[in-house]
Amino acid sequence: MMRFSRKILTDRPPQQWFLLLVVLLPALGLIAAAPAEDAAPDNSGALAPIDSYRPPKDIEIPRPAPIAPPSRDQLEESIRRGVDHLCATQNKNGSWGGPRRTKALDIYAPVPGAHHGFRAAVTCMAVTAMIQSGDPRDRVQQAIDRGEKWILEQLPKVRRANATALYNIWAHAYSLQTLMLLQDRAGDDSAKAEKLAQYVRDQIELLTRYESINGGWGYYDFTVGAKRPSSIVTSFSAATCVIELQRARAKGFEVPDSVTDKAVVSIKRMRKPDFSYLYGAHHWFKPMYSINRPGGSLGRSQVCNLALRRDGDKAVTDQVLIDWLDRIFARKLWLDIARKRPIPHESYFAVAGYFVYYAYYYASGCMLELPAEKQAIYKAHLAHLLLGLQEKDGCWWDFPLYDYHQPYGTSFAVMSLVRCREP
Repeated sequence: MMRFSRKILTDRPPQQWFLLLVVLLPALGLIAAAPAEDAAPDNSGALAPIDSYRPPKDIEIPRPAPIAPPSRDQLEESIRRGVDHLCATQNKNGSWGGPRRTKALDIYAPVPGAHHGFRAAVTCMAVTAMIQSGDPRDRVQQAIDRGEKWILEQLPKVRRANATALYNIWAHAYSLQTLMLLQDRAGDDSAKAEKLAQYVRDQIELLTRYESINGGWGYYDFTVGAKRPSSIVTSFSAATCVIELQRARAKGFEVPDSVTDKAVVSIKRMRKPDFSYLYGAHHWFKPMYSINRPGGSLGRSQVCNLALRRDGDKAVTDQVLIDWLDRIFARKLWLDIARKRPIPHESYFAVAGYFVYYAYYYASGCMLELPAEKQAIYKAHLAHLLLGLQEKDGCWWDFPLYDYHQPYGTSFAVMSLVRCREP
């Protein structure tokens, strides 16, 4: 046997020890031999996509306590106050939001492109909320007309801000529903309806163009910055885009299967057995980091479950939707604590404030996937929750984001409350 002096053992740098282990351990039989080249691949490991719901056996799913549902008049009054706020805060040019009201710590938003994307997204959301409210008042219809005019002028100009920031995907996604609603609103004006249809096709093409090479969408590309994004794909942004593309496909627009199929696979890759979802693909090897646990996934599981359910994923059963709806109403504390905090992900479970009304909006979508007799309890809980969070001026907001937070928070809330109406 070779003799090693104490000096040789203690003075050897860590890198050399690593190389020594790599060489010696296989020879000692401490590392398993590599499989033969023709061996069948083992897809049973932890990295395989989850295709069945397996909630933890030792943890009871939390269930919300009974509440007194608001009356129909209270619900309608809340929606009206939200719409009034949107009318009152519309910019003179017809848009909503802007790069004003900065704070000491603002999120990364390269000018001007990032703000083009933000403003287009929240303007589309505000117009959608007002149309869905069904409010017939003249001031509301005029606000919609002004918003439509701005969208038709400015939406075609929205692109990625630079090689790293792709906030434009939110505008491309949220504009689809708006454009289709405006198309319906055009009525017998066939020329206008066709113009709006072309806008829809253009936004589908842009979402296709900006899909990550890995499948799905992200809003940052710090890896390469190539023409075809190598984005840090996040589960929720991929799910948002999939839902809007599904909506367009259902209205008869051509959406390439290759685009949505890759995105769906990317979401499934980030799904855990309890149907919490990783924040993004960059969290692949830290699935138990706080933001990837159920408390941190409250704002994501709703949108991801909804996207996969509408794609036909049989694993997203009614029980999955019920369990995660119960979680969001019983464990809303984790969203409440994050609400209005100025620093992203500073709260418990690394929840960011801007997930609050986003989460409730997609929870309302999950609610409507259930049989009619099971929807009532969740309509009551959602309406009760949102009415309690409405500000004195009629708006809702969850995170100070330049001057975009009140328009998007109010729009999400109105769109959610509209779904709480009785049929």
